[in-house]
Amino acid sequence: MSDTVTFKAQVRQRAGSKIAARLRQDGQLPAVVYGHKKDPVSVTLAAHDFVEALHHGHRIFEMDINGSKETILVKDLQYDHLGKSVIHADLMRVNLSDRVKVQVAIELHGTAQGTHEGGIVEEVLSHVEIECKVSDIPEALVVNIKELSLGQSVHASRIELPPDCKLVTDPDAVVAVCHETKAVVSEVVLEGEAGIEGAEEVPTEPEVITEKKEEKSSE
Repeated sequence: MSDTVTFKAQVRQRAGSKIAARLRQDGQLPAVVYGHKKDPVSVTLAAHDFVEALHHGHRIFEMDINGSKETILVKDLQYDHLGKSVIHADLMRVNLSDRVKVQVAIELHGTAQGTHEGGIVEEVLSHVEIECKVSDIPEALVVNIKELSLGQSVHASRIELPPDCKLVTDPDAVVAVCHETKAVVSEVVLEGEAGIEGAEEVPTEPEVITEKKEEKSSE
C-alpha cells in the first residue's frame, strides 16, 4: 500500500446538481463519506490534488473533516459523460485492520508467445475484485502472459494474489486472450477480360480494444 496522503475536506450544507456543478467549476470535487455506523457526510475536496493522488496509486487517505481525522478508502468514483473527469467520489471510513472488498487493476507483463505466431493479445478484464485487509490493498495485480500461445486465454484463477487476499471475481472469468487477427479477402473480377479472376488480400490491421467507463450520474 502507498504512503497515506492527508486531505482537508469541507462539509457541504447544501446539495443538488446545480450546486455540485458550481463546486466543480471552482475546482472542488463533491464527495460523500460513510461507514463505521456513522451518518453519511457530504463534503468537498480539492479536485486537482485528489485526482493527482489517484493517478499515483493512492487508495487510502487520512481526511481532516472539520478537525476530526478519519481513515478513508476510495470506494467508488463517478465520471463525466466522456468517461474522463471524476465528478463525484464515494469514500468509506475504515480501520487499517478492516477486511474490505475492492477493485484492483490488472497489469499484463511480458510479450505473449502467440504474438510470434501471428496473434494479438486482447485484455478482457482491466480490474478484478478481491477481499483483503485495508493495509494490504495492492496497487495492481501483475499477470505474466509470456507463455500465452495463440488460441489460449488467462483466467482470473491464474492471478497470483498477495498473502491473506481472496479472489471475489469469478475464477473462470477471462482476463486476457490471444487470438488470430482478422484478414478480409475479396475477389476481384476484371471487367472486359472474361475468365480472369484474382484474389486480393487486404492488409491485416490489429483490432483496437477500448474500454468504456461506466457512466454514472452525480448529484
